[in-house]
Amino acid sequence: MPSILPINIEDLLHCRGVESARIELKASWDEQTTGSQVIRTICAFANDFQNLNGGYVVIGVGEQDGVAVMPPKGLSPVDLARAQQWIRGRCNTIDPIYQPVLSPEVVSGRSILVVWAPGSQMRPHQAPESSEKGAARKYYIRLGSSTIDADSRAELKTQLMQLTARVPFDDRRALQTSVLDIRETKVREFLHDIGSGLVDEPDTQTLYRNLRIAESVNGHDVPRNIGLLFFSQNPEQWFPGARIEVVQFAADAAGDLIEEKVFAQRPIQEQLRECLGYLDNLSVRLIQKLPDLAQAAHWVSYPSLAVREVLVNAVYHRSYENEHEPIKVYIYRDRMEIISYPGPVPGIERYHFDGQVALPPVPARNRRIGEFLKDLKLAEARGTGIPRVKRAMQQNGSPPPMFDFDQSRSYFRTILPAHPEYLAVLGLQDLGNQRFK
Repeated sequence: MPSILPINIEDLLHCRGVESARIELKASWDEQTTGSQVIRTICAFANDFQNLNGGYVVIGVGEQDGVAVMPPKGLSPVDLARAQQWIRGRCNTIDPIYQPVLSPEVVSGRSILVVWAPGSQMRPHQAPESSEKGAARKYYIRLGSSTIDADSRAELKTQLMQLTARVPFDDRRALQTSVLDIRETKVREFLHDIGSGLVDEPDTQTLYRNLRIAESVNGHDVPRNIGLLFFSQNPEQWFPGARIEVVQFAADAAGDLIEEKVFAQRPIQEQLRECLGYLDNLSVRLIQKLPDLAQAAHWVSYPSLAVREVLVNAVYHRSYENEHEPIKVYIYRDRMEIISYPGPVPGIERYHFDGQVALPPVPARNRRIGEFLKDLKLAEARGTGIPRVKRAMQQNGSPPPMFDFDQSRSYFRTILPAHPEYLAVLGLQDLGNQRFK
């Protein structure tokens, strides 16, 4: 029987493509202790406070220092059946009622239960604080790897209430389109790439529903926006501006245009991959053997890891709702600028980019795009991008990156300065060209 999980089980257990904060591991099943904890965590994942698209509870796998203990302890057939029945029944006590996806899996010959709780379209939810009859219901959210009682912290409860009935744009239903606009071959290619057992599901309707890229509305299925962004032939047909433009200038903004390249008319993850390959080919590399040393010194004009992180961030965090401006990559002699629209969500300020403080736990603009990019190993855990960009630039010997957005948050720009020796090479080339004029 095909798996119903949209992620490879080994990747899930080893936190590859999914943040550890979105996974809760339980070594065993017990209704009185494990049970009530699981229901509270399901409620927290359903409330999806940070728009990360919920998370997973894995029962039958222990953890040590936040890492899954393998091989898993596993569940007996009796406990596996009892856990599913109990969780199904107790999820009816969540208000509004919320039912997660329960997927029995076999790992290393042992049975475990994966409870997949995607972000809800009916949040906020409340869950009983204990398994006792008549227990009070409370709002629970996920902060980091902990399930938090939002009722005890007024500011968190207020923020949760503000998310009421606010479904991120990429997870909304595209009512004016048809499931025929989704290319099944692209869906199966994606599932094959991430190693999901869902790829073996023969029924197209079930496949789309289990991946949550389509749902039933008034007796017929319609796509969600994420399905069109990732699996249609041309997302820009419905989302103007869903493309990437790369422009090279000979000098500065007023200089001559060398080349313009547009990545469009294909799913956004394909645009991203092709653009990254194109930019990597443009980068200049220098390897210099140093006297009396075994290793060689080397640098690139723009480190590929930094470029990758910035461009992935632009695809992930830009808006696809009524935003006609594409992602823009401007390449000058001394820098590369990557610009997306609009700017950061409220709550993120300029000082959050100086590396001194962590990004605040504000909801992300897109929850499904980020999840799929992480499944493809194109994106990392949330909040790690800026440190990785800075570290890549430093290790390459490049000046630090700069981050910029205006007061009205109409754009977000990252500036990657070129390596100093690359600028020196260009200067020597200019002198040589002038001699032969």
